Amino acid sequence: MDWSSLFKMQDKLDRYIESNHDLTSDLFHEKSLALLVELGELANETRCFKFWSTKPSSARETVLEEYVDGVHFIMSLGIDQGLSFNSKPLTKSEQQLTEVFLNVFEACTVFINNPTQKSYENLFNNYLQLGIQMDIDEEEIRKAYISKNEVNYIRQDKGY
Repeated sequence: MDWSSLFKMQDKLDRYIESNHDLTSDLFHEKSLALLVELGELANETRCFKFWSTKPSSARETVLEEYVDGVHFIMSLGIDQGLSFNSKPLTKSEQQLTEVFLNVFEACTVFINNPTQKSYENLFNNYLQLGIQMDIDEEEIRKAYISKNEVNYIRQDKGY
C-alpha cells in the first residue's frame, strides 16, 4: 500500500490539533505513551490474553477502530521524527496473537529509546503484522483510517 496519502492526512491533522491547542513543544513522549495506551486498549478489546475468561473478543468494528488509533499515533511519531514508511508484503505468522502483541510492545520500546528509520520500520511492520494476525488487511486499514481521521476533526471542533 502507498502510505503517502495517509501520512499527508495525519500531518494535516497533527498541525490542526497543535494549532487548536497552541502546542509548540516536542510531543514525542506524549505520543509514545498514547501509542502504548492504544495498544493496550486494542489488546483489551481482543481479549487474547484473558485466559481466565470465556467472553469473546469485541465486535470486529470496535477492534478495527482501536487498531486504527494505533496507526494514527505510529504515523504521527514518524512524521515528528522525519521518518517515512513503505510497507512490504507480510503473511500471517504461526505466533499466537498475544505473542504478536508482545512483539509490537517491544518494537515500541525500541523505537521510543532509539527513534531511527530502522526502528520505525520495525515498529510499523510489527504493527501491520498484528493487523494481519487479526485478519485486517491494508485496504481495511486505509478505509478505517480515513473514517477515523474525519471523526478526529469533528472531535477537535467539539472540544474533545
